[in-house]
Parts: sequence; structure tokens; C-alpha cells
Amino acid sequence: MAETNKTATLTIDGNSFELPIHAPTAGPDVIDIRKLYGQAGVFTYDPGFTSTASCDSTITFIDGDKGELLHRGYPIDQLAEKSHYLEVCFLLLYGYLPKAGELEEFENTITRHTMIHEQMYNFFRGFRRDAHPMAVMVGVVGAMAAFYHDSTDIADPRQREIASHRLIAKMPTIAAMAYKYSIGQPFVYPRNDLDYAANFLHMCFSVPAEEYVVDPILARAMDRIFTLHADHEQNASTSTVRLASSSGANPFACIAAGVACLWGPAHGGANQACLEMLKEIGSPENIPEYLARAKDKDDSFRLMGFGHRVYKNFDPRAKVMKQSADEVLDLLGVENNPVLATAKELEKQALADPYFAEKKLFPNVDFYSGIILEAMGFPTSMFTPIFALSRTVGWVSQWKEMLNDPQNKIGRPRQLYLGETERDYVDIENR
Repeated sequence: MAETNKTATLTIDGNSFELPIHAPTAGPDVIDIRKLYGQAGVFTYDPGFTSTASCDSTITFIDGDKGELLHRGYPIDQLAEKSHYLEVCFLLLYGYLPKAGELEEFENTITRHTMIHEQMYNFFRGFRRDAHPMAVMVGVVGAMAAFYHDSTDIADPRQREIASHRLIAKMPTIAAMAYKYSIGQPFVYPRNDLDYAANFLHMCFSVPAEEYVVDPILARAMDRIFTLHADHEQNASTSTVRLASSSGANPFACIAAGVACLWGPAHGGANQACLEMLKEIGSPENIPEYLARAKDKDDSFRLMGFGHRVYKNFDPRAKVMKQSADEVLDLLGVENNPVLATAKELEKQALADPYFAEKKLFPNVDFYSGIILEAMGFPTSMFTPIFALSRTVGWVSQWKEMLNDPQNKIGRPRQLYLGETERDYVDIENR
């Protein structure tokens, strides 16, 4: 962040205050209001932080108008096409693409951290069988602090490194165990001979009674889902992780807070909502009716999985995800799955409709990821846990960056108070 020669002038009751303007390497200039309250005695008001930068960061940049997503400067479509998830993890954590030896060492480290403490298996058996997998993940991830005492000291760089590796490595194991527990099947231990995505699929879908071989097309599609969800700038769950870490909380508590925030249907539950919409539509012949309802301003129905709050043009992740969706559906077929058949026809009709094209309501990453996960056999309850394990590296990277920031201080937003002013207590007999 570089301070420019430009300033913004704010005038209040005839008094003028000069506010410095900073220039980022990409994106709009930023007005620095840190000294505004001390100088002018006023706060700014920005619900949802739609126009406020809470930090500076070098990890991810989004230009919603251009449909651009960069990780450390690399376009997401290039990373999804030419790279793989663990290499993107390295990039997010350390800021550069690794050499072959560095990547091999990193992959070996993650692979050998995938098992969880054996006593943690008891935690799962304390939950009801019908517990949502995200409820289980919030509890188990937070409980990691009770088992891995040698990586909770945030002042120790080595412990921060170990915690980072453990979280990235163990999150797929925890998510797969949450799934297995919910369907009453035995837990499957991770295997060191499988890559990150294939290992996750094996833990989810294999059973002790027979051999399960992961199809490479499905493993590649899973890896792309992980990659395309790895980080997304200062979204709600990432901001939650940063806010929790600003208090000095241990890394496992901070990531558990991120998991809890991601659980919200307005954030991580979008692909689940998309599949539920497709089930509501029911079959391809009902699509025209629902498209007409989506255009009707007086109808509460909305197309889920189309458009995006940040991307005003198109979601750069969707193009890559569509390719994976096509590959998976070609492999598994849609003939006997009305949900997937409806999805493919809805995509076709919506893209051909001028109304949705004019409003730039194109299918987003949630639409395609939901289709892929449905085709693979995951229930909708597992969509958000898969999102959580994908996003863990982004949360960890942001957490590490914040701890190294000399400007780091505990988060303490201000408020616009609209409640009662001071009043005297009234004894109960006089009320």
C-alpha cells in the first residue's frame, strides 16, 4: 500500500479535515479514515462493510466488474487448468509457485498429517446420527486445540506453520468422517498413496467390504472444486477468521469460527440452495414456468446459482467448473437423475433467454459445483463441509498474514446507536 499525494477533504460544520488516500496495486484508491474520530469526533457508517477495507492483503484480488479473480497475481482459470489444489495451497501460504522439490516436500508433509488423533474418534460418537455434518465439523475442528497443544502458540512461527499444515491436511479427514457417521458407515482411514482429492473421495465412498478405485475424472473434478473455492478475498467467513484471530485466539478456534460462519445459507450454503431449487422445479418441462416466475418482480421465487454479489459480469470460476460438470455428467450420465437433467436444461434455457443475459445472471460456481457433487453421490448436507475444507487454506493464509501484520490490532467495529438514552431505574412496584 502506497500513500499518494492525493487527499480527500471532509467538511463538517464548516471545519475541514484532510484524509490521506492510499493506492493499492490493483483496485480503487482507498481513503484512510483511521484518524477521523480523533480529529473530527465522528464515525463512518457502512453496514455490511460494502465500501470499507478492514485490512490490507497480498493474497487474493477480485475485480467484480471485470469478472477477475487473482491468487497472488495468478488468474484463477490458469491455476484451475494448469495447477492442482496443493500447489495452490502452497501459493496462497507462501506467495509464490513452488519449485518441484518444494512442492514434493509440501505434498509429503500434508499427506503425513492427514490422520487425526485416535481419541478424536470418540467425539463423533457423542453426536446424534442425524446431526448436520457442519455441526459436527464446528465442534471437532474447535476441539483440535485440546489435542494439538504443540501448535497453539501463535507467537511461535514454527507452531503457526505446524498448525497450518495440520488444518489443511486433517480437514478432509474430519469432513469425510462427519459424512460416514451421518450415514452409519465405518470410518475410513486416509491413505498416503492417494493424492489429496482422491484420498477424500476414497474416505467418503469406500467401505471395508470391497475395493473402491477412485475414477481420475472424478478426482480431477473434486480437485478443481477445492481449487476454485480455496480463497475469495475478505468474504464473511474469512473476515470472521480474521476477527477471531485479532483477539489472539488459537488457530483451531479461529478456523472453527470460519466454519460456523460459512454454514450460513447466504454464504456457504448457496450450492445446496441451488440443488433444492432444482428439486423444486422437478423436471425439465417445468422450467419455462419457473423462468417466468423468476422474471416476475411480485413473485418471491429466484433462480439460485445464477448471478453473484461480487461478480457483476460473470463468475471467472464458473467456466472452469462447467467444464468439470460436463466431464462428470458425461462419465456418470443424467438419464436416471431428474435433478441433473433439470440442471442441464435450465442452464441451456437461461443462457438463451435475453432477460437473464441483459441482467448478467449467468450460472455461477455454486450452480456447477452443486451439479458435480450431486452427480458424485454426495447429499446436499455435505456441500458446505466440502466448501469448508476447500476454504481452509484461504482462512489459514489470511490468519498467518494478519499475525505478521505490524498494524494488527483487535477488531472492534463502531456502531450507530439508536436505542434509549439514559433513564432512571424504576422499582418493580411502580412499573
